[in-house]
Amino acid sequence: MTVFKTTFIVLSLLLNQFVIAGELPEKTNINEQVQAFFTSFQKSEAAKALTKEDWAIFEKDKKDLAAKMPNPGLKVGDKAPDFKLKNAFGQYISLSSLTQKGPVILVFYRGAWCAICNIQLHSLNASLPTFKKYGAQLLAVTPQKPDRSQEQIKKDGYPFEVVSDLDYSVSKNYNLYFEVPKYLTKLYKEKFSLDIAKYNGEGRYGLPVPATYIIDKKGIIRAAYARTDYTKRMEPEAILAALKKL
Repeated sequence: MTVFKTTFIVLSLLLNQFVIAGELPEKTNINEQVQAFFTSFQKSEAAKALTKEDWAIFEKDKKDLAAKMPNPGLKVGDKAPDFKLKNAFGQYISLSSLTQKGPVILVFYRGAWCAICNIQLHSLNASLPTFKKYGAQLLAVTPQKPDRSQEQIKKDGYPFEVVSDLDYSVSKNYNLYFEVPKYLTKLYKEKFSLDIAKYNGEGRYGLPVPATYIIDKKGIIRAAYARTDYTKRMEPEAILAALKKL
């Protein structure tokens, strides 16, 4: 069994049904779920199949990206660049059309292949009823092709819009774009049976730094979170705190 398949088996064990308790549902803390995921993965046969050289490659990529992009993303107070992209079903969705109705939680994620992204989206989806009490909408941006997003939406039942940034223009405007180095794409293919281009399109190995923005009705960024460490995401609690201040 490949590491890629084993990873998603482990992930499925983590994404249990959410139980409503208090203002936010339980089991929506992303960091706790990520830690549980990696704890389980480290004990798996798939993890044992990775060599010291493989782990060194992951560490090198982490350090290289952090050095290349020490301050990724836009900042609080910046005007959020408007955009219009196709959603999973071929319809154009613009950021401005959503902010006219209320605040927007704008999320940039890597793709359906990314276990941490799936943990994040599941947690945000579980938190949506609470976010909606403050008039907020969730909009997710990914470089993957619309058909891949459609598969993801149908599988996970997401009610929010997922749009495809196929030319990376939006990721670039938000200062989030980077190219996955060849040494890492090679490792993904050999050890994870994963080719990012099968999700993004032929020859496309660019990704966004995972980021979350809270944007008000005037299109101003009121809260921002972007980290080159892909395991770090803005927590639903922090999103809720930002919405309460609007």
